[in-house]
Amino acid sequence: MRIALEAMGGDDGPRPAVEGAVLAARRYNLEVALVGRRRHLERLLSALKVDDPRLSIVDAPDVIGMKESPRKTLSRRQSSLAVATDLVKSGEADALVSAGNTGAVLAHTLFSWRTLPNIKKPAIAAFLPTFGADVIVIDAGANVDCKPHQLVHFAIMGSVYCKYVLRREAPRVGLLSNGEEETKGNEAVLETNGLLRQTDLNFLGNVEGNDVFSGDVDVVVCDGFVGNVLLKSAEGLASLVFKMMKKEVTQSVLAMMGAAAVIPAARRIKKRCDYDEYGGAPLLGVNGVAIIAHGRSNKKAFMNALRVAAECRNLNLVRHLSEELVRVGRQIGEQPGAEGEAAPESAAAN
Repeated sequence: MRIALEAMGGDDGPRPAVEGAVLAARRYNLEVALVGRRRHLERLLSALKVDDPRLSIVDAPDVIGMKESPRKTLSRRQSSLAVATDLVKSGEADALVSAGNTGAVLAHTLFSWRTLPNIKKPAIAAFLPTFGADVIVIDAGANVDCKPHQLVHFAIMGSVYCKYVLRREAPRVGLLSNGEEETKGNEAVLETNGLLRQTDLNFLGNVEGNDVFSGDVDVVVCDGFVGNVLLKSAEGLASLVFKMMKKEVTQSVLAMMGAAAVIPAARRIKKRCDYDEYGGAPLLGVNGVAIIAHGRSNKKAFMNALRVAAECRNLNLVRHLSEELVRVGRQIGEQPGAEGEAAPESAAAN
């Protein structure tokens, strides 16, 4: 198993990516191709005193910035992202991990790997903690505007990921809306609700924002605009709560004494909320395994992202996605395409 790690794209430069690759090689016996500026990566490995045959360097002199237009980056074939994506396309690597420009990752995988049957808009499946098992939110930011049948595709892909990677039988699917009633929601949500009821997915109906964290569903379906706002709001709220707790327990000696009893529990809660525990979010719908890590990923997050990428490849996730997209697609009247197709240009601009 060899994973292509686009090592230059994170907010903190390549060091966390390299450190995460070292950990993944040692803990999970993974081969990792570090893709980026050779001299920079060689210096980092030397500074870390690492000489591991499972780690290799693939030179890519160009680096795509976080704020660059995804469409315009497609012509930069010497960028670390383009080179890493091509490694997977050629079969020299089995999966891709990147913490770089999300739109650029989407654009490069779309145009290089093409898409799975019936898919025109792949989706990002992100995780949120709940009182029970973590919930998948799909789409978490890849597509701002979605048609009802595309939201059904998201439901299928989220359900498949839950079943085969998270090992949950009959994953429960909910459609994010402004009310639980079937009559609530905009036109896209109303039509999607009707389509999902025609499928044999374990669709429970609409869920409201406060239901997302209840643990009553495994997959929450929404467009990327709503999903991204939901995720960022949850991240902000979690950060606020921990900061407020820290401030309160330092207000008095009595509070500090009481805090000693709850600190272990608070640390466990914080661990469940940290993105480095999840590793990264799978990009579902492209014809290959791509894991999008958080831009602020540390070495632990990169290690886990590489682990998740390997698991998805070992479990034949792409094949299961393809089969279910065709099978469930027939239930809503879709004719399966013979193969995946290149995305329209508009997708690369998202």
